[in-house]
Amino acid sequence: LSEEDVLGHALLKMRDELRARERVLADKVKERTEEVVRQKEEVEKQSGKVAELYKNVTDSIRYAKRLQESILPPEARVKELLPESFVLYRPKDIVSGDFYWVEPVGDKVVFAAVDCTGHGVPGAFMSLVGHNGLNQVVKERGTLRPLEVLHQLNEIAFDTLHKDRGRFVRDGMDMALCVLDPDSMILDYAGANCPLYLVRDGAVVQFASN
Repeated sequence: LSEEDVLGHALLKMRDELRARERVLADKVKERTEEVVRQKEEVEKQSGKVAELYKNVTDSIRYAKRLQESILPPEARVKELLPESFVLYRPKDIVSGDFYWVEPVGDKVVFAAVDCTGHGVPGAFMSLVGHNGLNQVVKERGTLRPLEVLHQLNEIAFDTLHKDRGRFVRDGMDMALCVLDPDSMILDYAGANCPLYLVRDGAVVQFASN
């Protein structure tokens, strides 16, 4: 190009500038692509950790379910002690805050339906407190008056849950507790926020909890 070819020189300059901008743009695209790849790998890494953590937690909860189910009386045992009975037990979560309890004491059968504070893991912990408390009061101490059982169980639960605490926490359980004499067919009942329903001659009679 001659020195007088202003347009030609301007076009060459534009070409060089476009090439420079293309290199800059290519570098930015490469840099952004590498950043996206790094972010994708990090997300995948974190997703893997979350999946592993979820699996570990779920496996632990399922193991806790097996432990919790071990405290429930077997169906055959329930049928043996209470022949004309059934149990409807459908936990909301893998582990449950609800449990049922049946034990023979002397010539009587003591049984309870219990609804603990909370669901899932917190409720399951409470169910262990309730189960152990019932065993202690009824089987070890031999207490068979339902109302007295509830009073003693309440003391055990309070001592267990609030020992050395500076504040009161509203943890607890609702319960229907019955003591049946199979020979006389006399049923003693006491309840904490759980009424008793008696079906007789096609009619349902509700007994309010204490």
